[in-house]
Amino acid sequence: MSEKPVHTREAKKETDAVDQTELEDDGQERAAGRPSLFTRLYTGTGAFEIVGRRKLLFRVTAGILLVCLASFAIRGFTFGIEFVGGTSISFPSDGKTDNGAVSRVVAEATGQEPVSVQTVGAGSSATVQVRTGDLNNAQTAKVSDALFNAFHPKGRDGKPSKAAVNVSSVSSSWGGQITKRALIALGVFLVAIGVYIAVRFEVDMAVAAIATLFFDLVVTAGVYSLVGFEVVPATVIGLLTILGFSLYDTVVVFDKVSENVRGVTKTTRRTYAELANLAMNQTMMRSINTTVIGVLPVLGLIVVAVLLLGVGTLKDLALVQLVGLISGAYSSIFVATPLLVTLKERRQEFKKHNAKVASRRRASDAA
Repeated sequence: MSEKPVHTREAKKETDAVDQTELEDDGQERAAGRPSLFTRLYTGTGAFEIVGRRKLLFRVTAGILLVCLASFAIRGFTFGIEFVGGTSISFPSDGKTDNGAVSRVVAEATGQEPVSVQTVGAGSSATVQVRTGDLNNAQTAKVSDALFNAFHPKGRDGKPSKAAVNVSSVSSSWGGQITKRALIALGVFLVAIGVYIAVRFEVDMAVAAIATLFFDLVVTAGVYSLVGFEVVPATVIGLLTILGFSLYDTVVVFDKVSENVRGVTKTTRRTYAELANLAMNQTMMRSINTTVIGVLPVLGLIVVAVLLLGVGTLKDLALVQLVGLISGAYSSIFVATPLLVTLKERRQEFKKHNAKVASRRRASDAA
């Protein structure tokens, strides 16, 4: 009599161990009553059906994407001068400067309406920031004099000073180079991640992971478009950061999926989808905890740096990170693995395996 291959015996032992654990859990539930929601989350035995509801989840995800894409088409984006070129003007204020008055002074001095005028900070730490189109040297000098004469900004010594009006310009060609480099950096990031996951895990997981990152990218950009925040280099930095977070969360789930489905087609106890859903339950609490821990310091950044200190750059960075963390948590749980299962179940190997599992269960029920 020939022995079964070692890997077959190991796969059977692993599957039997999982089934035995579930039987023991069921017995404990009947004996001690059904555990609370939080207990089931922490133990990974919640049996939350996520993969089985993937069609509904895909419709919700598609709806979110459509809203974001519609915002792209209707509202577009507000790009900082680093990307499109232009002139940035800033000067200290006592917090009582009227932005409308600033806008009128700039328009009269330059002959063009400013793109934006805003005050960041409060009290003695307030700063008025103005963004305009490209200005030549004569216009720059004229607007500096006009702003000083109208508002008398004070220098570091506390006395009115023309040097307190700071003007910086970025050419449109340089802004185009920055945009190109940002897109190249994003493309290199996505390609490198796809290659790594394909080598470390498998191609289907790489496809699902890249699709998940695409969702995060569109959602984060969609929120920026909806609220009208300015897209600056800090936005790109924050975007790459949250894509890394989302990827980490997705890889954690995929690693558990790989562990659970090892040798799945050699048994008829469970389908790939069921084992993938189990993996999601086992890692869900970790994903939630990671997201909460990531969101708390970002909220602190928003409250302290933005609301109290009025640092505009930190506001841009905080928003993209907050939206990205929430989007990454959603996509790693409700998009990545359901999409992976959909890709798998299109293959004949898994279609046949699902049929075998269903046949075995029918035979078991009949007996």
